[in-house]
Amino acid sequence: MTYSVAVSGASGYAGGEILRLLADHPDFEVRTVTAHANAGQPLVAVQPHLRTYTHLTLQETSAATLGGHDVVFLALPHGASGAVAAQLDPGTLVIDCGADHRLEDAADWAAFYGGDHHGAWAYGVPELPRLQGTQRERLTGARRIAAPGCNASTVALSLAPGIRAGVIESRDLVTVLAVGPSGAGRSLKANLLGSEILGSANPYSVGGVHRHIPEITQALRWAGAADPTISFTPVIVPMSRGILATSTARIVPGTDAAAVRAAWEDAYAGERFVQLLPAGQFPRTADVLGANTALMGLAIDEVAGRVVVVTAVDNLVKGTAGAAIQSANIALGLAESTGLPVNGVAP
Repeated sequence: MTYSVAVSGASGYAGGEILRLLADHPDFEVRTVTAHANAGQPLVAVQPHLRTYTHLTLQETSAATLGGHDVVFLALPHGASGAVAAQLDPGTLVIDCGADHRLEDAADWAAFYGGDHHGAWAYGVPELPRLQGTQRERLTGARRIAAPGCNASTVALSLAPGIRAGVIESRDLVTVLAVGPSGAGRSLKANLLGSEILGSANPYSVGGVHRHIPEITQALRWAGAADPTISFTPVIVPMSRGILATSTARIVPGTDAAAVRAAWEDAYAGERFVQLLPAGQFPRTADVLGANTALMGLAIDEVAGRVVVVTAVDNLVKGTAGAAIQSANIALGLAESTGLPVNGVAP
């Protein structure tokens, strides 16, 4: 069976990456692409690398345009997808790549985003460890899926195994992320100009105000954390894509190093897209460029009594578009890895 697909926000980075991956998906046929300011233009006029789609023209984003498809990917700004999604047929598989349907707690939404809270959908990080099983089980047969925030899923995947296994404490978690500016979207912003970021590292949303914090703590509660706290500091660095997240946590007193490492080995054993590297090895963002892969290195800081987890992802693939398609595959009963690359691009 071939599923008809519509992609909204197709002129942006996330929408473009969804389309790039779907071009090699044997079970999905992209029939409609939509945009806002770029509506009326050929898709390849704004996404010239997507030569598969020379026949498609960007249409206005509306429920009427998106309706009538089997699968709809919403790659819209935060606050824009909730109203559109509410008008789509309940039987349509809708994957929201924005934040509108990620948070269960309306108070968290009000504190970090504001505006209407549209409720939580199944969270699109299949490998995420929960107290029982993984998030994958909640995606099977789903018709509404919230793709993750790229920083949030990277950190949650980094720390959830230790929380679930009871080998790390859920208070005093610390993470610092080097991130590429594509995670902020394609709109023109002065602080993201090449002249501003080349040759510089620039912290932002410092001091507990980043919007991905409640998404991280929500995922850690699913893994068993009662009241997690995390210090989260992202830093824009001059690479177009990628996240390198260094996350640390206090080891529960009396826990030996072997038990700590075993928590992550057990969580990701057999996973195709989340891989723990051998002891002493740590990933680079270059190793996951273009791939739906999260590579993870783990170390024990004996003196500080902390575990250190370093995780690399491509923010546009495993962080967003790849996670969305992987989740869609699961929801429809397709092979989970269909259309998704595990190999990166080098050099």
